[in-house]
Amino acid sequence: MAEAASPGERELYAFDAAWAASRRPPVAGVDEAGRGALAGPLVAAAVILDGGVVEGLDDSKRLARPARERLLPEVLGSAEALSVVVFPAWWIDEHGLGAANREVLRRAVGRLLPRAGCCLADGNLRLGPRIDCLPGADGRSAAVAAASVVAKVLRDAAMSALGAAHPGYGFERNCGYGTPEHRRALARLGPCRVHRLSYAGVGG
Repeated sequence: MAEAASPGERELYAFDAAWAASRRPPVAGVDEAGRGALAGPLVAAAVILDGGVVEGLDDSKRLARPARERLLPEVLGSAEALSVVVFPAWWIDEHGLGAANREVLRRAVGRLLPRAGCCLADGNLRLGPRIDCLPGADGRSAAVAAASVVAKVLRDAAMSALGAAHPGYGFERNCGYGTPEHRRALARLGPCRVHRLSYAGVGG
């Protein structure tokens, strides 16, 4: 926990304060990781922060992996409430990415509804009457940025474990995304059980 926020951090927390002031505090932020990957799970996290300031907090996409991993314990220590939901590749194949993305976010933030005054998700999906969506919210809201860090770090860790279980694809490096390394491995080895077979170029 930091005693003073940087200008960027102040903007994140000021946004949440203004958002809650026009609705009802506290803000539950929710975000996902892994939507565009060819393999591995879709992970969503929802966070209600306790009012303290996490030093260095930002949208997880703007942070290097070591910075995200350093922030995770800070975010967890600053969370008044936290929820994580994981959908495996087979669920995405069975229901489709759009439905999976909506449902994983709804379930993650839904678990915090009893404690949340209002809910905010990154993106422009329709998630229900109590959940507002805002494109770019992970770079504007402290709660959504915190959720993005949790989802991304936990998913990266899961992909590293899957890399050990399914060697040859480089999951520990590419996290299941369609990098040249990953696509070459797919052409050579074919898909494994954690690939999303419904994706073009994966299932054949």
